[in-house]
Amino acid sequence: MKEIDCRGKACPHPVLMTKQALEELVEGEVILIVDNGAACENVERFAKSQGCPVTVEKRGLDFHLRVQKEESGEGHETVSEKKGRGNIVVYLNSRFVGTGDEALGSILMRTFLKTLLELETKPSRLILINSGVWLSSEGSDVLETLKALTEKGVEILSCGTCLDFYGLKEKLKVGVVSNMYTIAQTLHEAERVVRP
Repeated sequence: MKEIDCRGKACPHPVLMTKQALEELVEGEVILIVDNGAACENVERFAKSQGCPVTVEKRGLDFHLRVQKEESGEGHETVSEKKGRGNIVVYLNSRFVGTGDEALGSILMRTFLKTLLELETKPSRLILINSGVWLSSEGSDVLETLKALTEKGVEILSCGTCLDFYGLKEKLKVGVVSNMYTIAQTLHEAERVVRP
């Protein structure tokens, strides 16, 4: 069984290394070793998105992820397969809508997110990047709206590097910590990207 040591690798390298390992593996198992919780979650989420079951074992400070790849990934819908059934992605790179007065920008963001709840066709994902990650973190005045969106099936991805930069990783309250590979792939495969 192949072991891949991803310790000390910055985002999104552990996910990219996982992707390469799975592409090279026709069928069988691979173990990926990471040294932090965010990388563990990102690798686990990516492997599952490819239809591969994952078991995680914590050993000291490290995480060992055993990824099982079967020859056929039947019964699993990938991001690519979601295309054609309304794969709309909302990209928020700020906690405000527009430029200018921040108080107005904050009001506009609250209104925009509440309006998404009312739309018949909901986005498949919200991507929060740069100061947009404040929206999904403790103290945000739109947390209830974001939680309501997740209950409607909208996946919320917050950039892990951005959360780290603002000191918010432990304060994330809705959605998941994501990585630049997943964010880039999501934007690339979207039928439409909405930026308010």
